Amino acid sequence: MTKKQRALLAVEALKKKYPDSLCSLNAENPLQLIIATRLSAQCTDARVNLVTPALFEKYKTVEDFAAADIDEFAEIVHSCGFFRQKAKDIVGMSQKMIADFGGRVPDNLDDLTSLPGVGRKTANLIMGDVYGKPAVVADTHLIRISNLLGLVATKDPLKVEMQLREILPPEESNDFCHRCVLHGRDTCVSGRPKCGECEMKDFCSFAKSKK
Repeated sequence: MTKKQRALLAVEALKKKYPDSLCSLNAENPLQLIIATRLSAQCTDARVNLVTPALFEKYKTVEDFAAADIDEFAEIVHSCGFFRQKAKDIVGMSQKMIADFGGRVPDNLDDLTSLPGVGRKTANLIMGDVYGKPAVVADTHLIRISNLLGLVATKDPLKVEMQLREILPPEESNDFCHRCVLHGRDTCVSGRPKCGECEMKDFCSFAKSKK
């Protein structure tokens, strides 16, 4: 079985299990999503979702975020960890969006990664979820599950992204990443995967190696 064939089986299996492939971060618009994604670095989505209601109540527009006091902002997002750097990045990205992109969240990788604190993972999430472009969000769940399935053999996020782009149908790639997050939380749990319950056990390299 080729990697592309295995990838197609994985796409269909997870699509059947999780027909609604939604981002775990709560956001009502592109600005809120890029801010929530920056806060989620080295922090759980659940924690971010507890913090953002108060944050988005206080700061409603890109101008509000651009003019925010760093200390006040950091206090609100304190429980997300690395709060001061995240506060600086979010204020900085808001200022740059106003200065360079008319106050809009950019729609391409180069412009998105030019914003403070925005790497490829965040940029891919925005491109896929907001603009409907083919995207591979190489987070920890996707990296782990792709390796276990035998789709990739690297833990380097960039290499995982590039290799998955070669074998995933472009129109399915973004949803596949979201589904891997859900699957990684309830079945393919880090360090204790429930292979016996997994819909992909018949073609997963790791599950087959345990037989």
